[in-house]
Amino acid sequence: QLQASGGGLVQAGGSARLSCVASGFTLAEYAIGWFRQAPGKEREGVSCISRSADLTYYSDSMKGRFTISRDNAKNTVYLQMNSLKPEDTAVYFCAAVRLLALRAPCSVHSSGRYKYWGQGTQVTVSS
Repeated sequence: QLQASGGGLVQAGGSARLSCVASGFTLAEYAIGWFRQAPGKEREGVSCISRSADLTYYSDSMKGRFTISRDNAKNTVYLQMNSLKPEDTAVYFCAAVRLLALRAPCSVHSSGRYKYWGQGTQVTVSS
């Protein structure tokens, strides 16, 4: 399973760091994605990181503000979020998709491929 944490109330322009800890499976065998869902909106992909950690993807609105990283020794993936905006307010979920190739690129456009999902952590950005 996956356990996401690190959300909370943040002022606009501030930062937050989300963590996603895996248990019961070997995180190194999976690419990890972050998704978010705001009230009344569909879930959207935020970012993902390959097994090798050198391939990452960010949705356009997150580029330059968010950074994804992973520490396989700690079975943990991080999402550093800077310059937060009120429109970033959402429940953030981490999810895992098993990829055979170490350097296979990840994608957040096919969320149905992700096997394990965390419970979500709320991020609220106040203006």
